[in-house]
Amino acid sequence: MSDIATLVPEPADTELAISALRGLDAALGVEGPVRLRLAGQVGDVDVPRSALAALTQVLDSFAHGVSVTVLPTQAELTTQQAADALHVSRPFLIGLLNAGQIEYRTVGTHRRVKAASLIRYLREDNERRQSAADALTAETRELGFA
Repeated sequence: MSDIATLVPEPADTELAISALRGLDAALGVEGPVRLRLAGQVGDVDVPRSALAALTQVLDSFAHGVSVTVLPTQAELTTQQAADALHVSRPFLIGLLNAGQIEYRTVGTHRRVKAASLIRYLREDNERRQSAADALTAETRELGFA
């Protein structure tokens, strides 16, 4: 299996994902590993709860017809792959790299970005955005607009 796997739902996958989500949501409330019965297979499979939570996120995306990319945190991405993952242009990503907002290493003349660095940047960016939104909400209330 390669480091990066993009999973694209087929149109028929949407309804199946919605149905599977109903069952998995109930299973997430149970402690310990979750036992899944595979159709056409003999026996059951025990799945760690953390893996089941990840599967639930994938199924939720599929239920909405959205593709999912799975990659290990130690995977190294090209600048184009990193830009695609962030949904930004490559020049914008290069600006983030040059500003030191995302860690990278140089291999020859090429930059490689660790997936973990992208995840860290996304979390920090989400926190900054949430903080700004909270400040705007508080200001709106103080001014009596809400």
